[in-house]
Amino acid sequence: MCLRCEGNDNVGVVPLVFAAVAGAVVLVVLIVAYRRHRVAASIAALNSANAQLERDRGYGKRFTAAAAQVGDEDAAVQLAGVRAMAELADDWPERRQTCVDTLCAHLRWLNSPDAGLDAAPGDQPKSESTRDVRRTVIKIIAAHLRLSAKVSWRSLDFDFTGVVFDGGDFSHAGFSGGEVSFSGAKFPAGQASFAGAEFSGSRVSFAGAEFSGSRVSFAGAEFSGSQVGFGGGMFSGAQVGFDGAEFSAGQVSFADARFSGGEVNFRGARFSGGQVSFGSAGLSGGEVSFSGARFSGGQVSFGLAGLSDGQLSFNDAEFCGAQIDFHSTRFSGAQVSFILTKFSSGLVSFVLSKFSGGQASFNGAKFSGGLVDFGSTRFSGGLVDFFGAEFSGGQVSFDGARFTTQVSFLLAKFSGGEVDFSKVADWSHQPQFDGDGRRPGGVRLPVGSDGTGVSESPPSAGS
Repeated sequence: MCLRCEGNDNVGVVPLVFAAVAGAVVLVVLIVAYRRHRVAASIAALNSANAQLERDRGYGKRFTAAAAQVGDEDAAVQLAGVRAMAELADDWPERRQTCVDTLCAHLRWLNSPDAGLDAAPGDQPKSESTRDVRRTVIKIIAAHLRLSAKVSWRSLDFDFTGVVFDGGDFSHAGFSGGEVSFSGAKFPAGQASFAGAEFSGSRVSFAGAEFSGSRVSFAGAEFSGSQVGFGGGMFSGAQVGFDGAEFSAGQVSFADARFSGGEVNFRGARFSGGQVSFGSAGLSGGEVSFSGARFSGGQVSFGLAGLSDGQLSFNDAEFCGAQIDFHSTRFSGAQVSFILTKFSSGLVSFVLSKFSGGQASFNGAKFSGGLVDFGSTRFSGGLVDFFGAEFSGGQVSFDGARFTTQVSFLLAKFSGGEVDFSKVADWSHQPQFDGDGRRPGGVRLPVGSDGTGVSESPPSAGS
């Protein structure tokens, strides 16, 4: 019995031995195959790296040659270098920013006396050649910022600091990342267009830019997530248009900008979000127009702005949800117009502002909702006119206001809402209402005033 059992056991062991041997062979084969694969992958990676290194060496040679041409004194050679550098930027994504930086640096150099931009009359051909080179660089860059570009440069950085733009078409260009500087750029003549441009994620600065004689258009541009700054910009004779532009997010700043001539138009613009600031801006001539603009969200601020001359127009604009701030704005000689403007919701604040000259007109304006706050506003000169305005809802407050000049509400219609003069600080020159002997509906006058707005014992300036 025992012998039979041992025999049977030996027979069962044989398959197990063969299975173990076969498994070991398979394992050895797998190990060898894996090692061959790793060796092949390593060889392929090494070949790829060598190929890339060889390509980079070729790109490097192309870069050196193009840079030498760009820096040549001859304009024709510069043009050839500019085109070669742009082609290299398209072919070499790892160094695309470096190539673009070189083009921008050349633009900045073209403004130097050595470039011949301000050449004497006898050197006029040199000056014209310099302009040709500059305009070619601008044209190439702008073409790469459009959706139609085969290779996009939209997310790169661009440094146009101090560059002269006596023309340039950036229409429908896209700035979707990176930082873009037009700081100190000059727009002295010609036409420059940013019409339909998209500012959707970049930081763009026009700080200190000078618009002195050109026509610059931002018509239909979209500002939906960028920070765009015109702070400290000088608008002294140009026509700059943001007609139909859309401000839906991000920040756009004209803080400390100076408007002394020309026209800056926001006609038909749409403000539905984000922040737009004209804080501490100065208007001493020319015209800034928001006629037909729609403010349905976000914040627009003119806080601490000074308007001593020129025209600021909001004719036929609509305020239906935004916060508009004229806090501490000084109206000392300008013509400010809100003719036929609609105030249907949101907040418009003139708190602590001063009307000491010029003319502020709200003729035919419609107040149907929201709050318009003239708290602590001073009316001490010039003309403030609500002729034919309609008050059908919302609230208009004059708490703490001082009336030492004529403010007219002739032919105004009061059919709803509230216009509150009950807490004015100075009623020595009462607003003028229609003299029909009746208190206007929805109007709260100071204690002691009769129905026509004539105070029986008017508060003094110190009350």
